[in-house]
Amino acid sequence: MDAVETPRADEIAHHLVDAAVWAPSVYDTRPWRFGTRGSTVTVHADPERRLEVADPDGRETMISCGAALYTLRLAMRDLGRIPLVRMLPDPDRPDLIAEVGVGGERPATAEERQMYAQIRHRHTHTGGFRPGGLPIGLLQALRTHAYCEQVSLRIVADPRARIALAALTEAAEQVQRQNPAYVAEVARWAPPPGAASEETCPRESARLEPDFAGRDFATGQGWGGAGSENRDATGVVAVLLTDGDGCGDRLCAGQALQRILLCAAEYEVSAAFHGQALEVPELREFIRTRFCDGAYPQMILRLGIAHANVVRRSVTELTRGEL
Repeated sequence: MDAVETPRADEIAHHLVDAAVWAPSVYDTRPWRFGTRGSTVTVHADPERRLEVADPDGRETMISCGAALYTLRLAMRDLGRIPLVRMLPDPDRPDLIAEVGVGGERPATAEERQMYAQIRHRHTHTGGFRPGGLPIGLLQALRTHAYCEQVSLRIVADPRARIALAALTEAAEQVQRQNPAYVAEVARWAPPPGAASEETCPRESARLEPDFAGRDFATGQGWGGAGSENRDATGVVAVLLTDGDGCGDRLCAGQALQRILLCAAEYEVSAAFHGQALEVPELREFIRTRFCDGAYPQMILRLGIAHANVVRRSVTELTRGEL
């Protein structure tokens, strides 16, 4: 049998980053940068892409970087190697999120290979879902994936709780729209049709979701709007929870989020995110105490069957030498 050629260090790093650029992120900002040092990849928060108004404490930035980190881990497993991860390795460099090195050999499992195959097919949805439930057993599988990252995925099964969360989401969206700085920040990531930038949220993101308020990327822009064709099924409502609320907890939430999304994508299930209420401190605290038994809500999402496409920044743009 012919020997398998071992990838060079730069090939390993490129393989990892090539996958990580497809991770989900708040507003589709991709608030990360990757550095390379041999076969080791470092993940850095990108301050130029941080949302100063909507995310002043960087919570959603950390979740986004956590999603990218899990994607790096999974890409390493695709190579049949164990990822060596150090999260937040340098207290004096808070923007250094993690270092991912190459560990020993271990073949990827069938599940890992299937999830890796979904990295470029997974997409974030912004409208209603097709009517009907999710595949049998999928929700339990998603809970297990979250648990493996020390995170809980709580399904909101009570119709009254779903209505309340939807109302809080709508209230937060309306409050945020009254802030000119917030409107300007959102507009930066949703340029009007014909604008030069193609890396931000697609203008279809202005569509409204059933029951849950969608992120209105078209406020004050003179384009976009609600479409009745999108008022379809709400899908399964869930909340991603952590026991603590430090940077490490938020990174774990992001890793769990991407792990959940990739597992769901195997069944053509995608997610719509509703973080508005969690961006308002008073509402987030209310949700934590009234709906989450004191655990910290990191993301509210809906799961269902839908299809969409997104645009990503290139690997070259997102990678540079040692940072």
